[in-house]
Amino acid sequence: MARALSRLLTDLGHEVVLASRFRSYEGRGDPAAQEAIARAGRAEAARLIGDWRTGRRPKPELWFTYHLYHKAPDHLGPEAAAALGIPYLVAEASVARKQAEGPWAPGYRASLEALRRADLLLAMTERDAAGLRDFLGPGAAVRRLAPFLDDAPYAAAASRKTVLRQRLVRDLGLDPAVPLGLAVAMMRNDVKLRSYRLLTRALSRLDRPLQMVLVGDGPARPTVAGWFASLPLRSRFLGLRSPAELPAVYAACDLFLWPGLGEAYGMAYLEAQAAGLPVVALATAGVPEVVADGESGFLLAEADPEAFAAAVRRLLDPGRRATMAARARRLVAERHGLERARRTLAAALEEATARHRARRERHPCGC
Repeated sequence: MARALSRLLTDLGHEVVLASRFRSYEGRGDPAAQEAIARAGRAEAARLIGDWRTGRRPKPELWFTYHLYHKAPDHLGPEAAAALGIPYLVAEASVARKQAEGPWAPGYRASLEALRRADLLLAMTERDAAGLRDFLGPGAAVRRLAPFLDDAPYAAAASRKTVLRQRLVRDLGLDPAVPLGLAVAMMRNDVKLRSYRLLTRALSRLDRPLQMVLVGDGPARPTVAGWFASLPLRSRFLGLRSPAELPAVYAACDLFLWPGLGEAYGMAYLEAQAAGLPVVALATAGVPEVVADGESGFLLAEADPEAFAAAVRRLLDPGRRATMAARARRLVAERHGLERARRTLAAALEEATARHRARRERHPCGC
C-alpha cells in the first residue's frame, strides 16, 4: 500500500522523495528500546531539518507519513513539519487504547502526539476511522481512503484464465478437472502461521476434491509444508513471486482461501477478487470492508475449521463460484480502483493544506 500511495502521488503530479530510511518499528514491547528509538528519531529529525534549512536538500512542501501506530510511531514528521511550516498528513493511522499502559506505552504516547499534530488523517478502514475519532473527537479531520489497487493487470489476466490455468496445471503436474485453491501469504512464525494452521485443519475436513497452490516463503515454510503434506490433497509451493507475476497466478486459480487472522484488511483479498477469485476468510478487523460476505466470498465470524470447510464446499459449486467471481471483479473495480482513490487523495492533499494554512493564520507563532 505504501508503494501504491507513492505511485498515486506521482500520478497526481507530485514529486515523492523518501526523506529518511530511519526505522521506528519496535516489535518486542521493550520500553527501553522504544525510548532509544525516540532519541535516535529526534536526532534524525534535527539532521533533516538542518539539511533543509541550509539548502543542502530541497525543502518539501508537505510531509506524508504512512502507517503510524504504537509499534511504529512517527518521530520525524511532526518535528519536520513544524520546523519547516508545512502541512503534515498521515495515512493508515490507528489507536489501540489497550496499549496505553502496556509494553508499548512509550510508542503509544509518541503515536498519539503525532496524531494530535497532524493536519489530516486518512483511515483505510471504518474501524480505524472510528478509533481515531473516538480519541481526537468527532470534529477531527479524519477522512476515509479505501484500500485500492490498479486492477487492470488482474482484469487482463482474468480474461486469459483458460490459457493461464492450463499452463499452471501442466507446469505443476495437477489435475485440470479439480478446482485450484490459492493462498498468498508470508510464512512467518506469528499470526501468519496461525492462519496456515487453521487453513490446513479446515482442508483436512473437506470431502470433495480440491488442489492447493501456495505463494509465499519464510522461516515457517517447513512447518507449513509439513501440514500440507499430511492432507489428502495435492499441494504445490511456488515460493516468492514478484508483483508482476502475481496476476497470472491469481487468474489461473479458482478460489482464494486465507483465514486472515490479524489482517488489517489484506491487499491479497483485493488482488484475488480483481482476478475473479471468490474468497473464504474470517470477518476480522477490516477484512469485511474489502470482501462482501455472500457476494464476493464468505466471511466467518469465528476461527472454526469446520465452518471454514463448509464455506469452501459451497465455493466448490461451479455455478456459485462463477457468479461470485463476477461480483468480486465488479466490487474491486467499483469500490477499490485507482480513479476513486485518486480523487480521494487529491481532495485530502488540498484539505490538509487548507487546514494547515488556517491553523497558521490562527497561531502565527506556531504554538
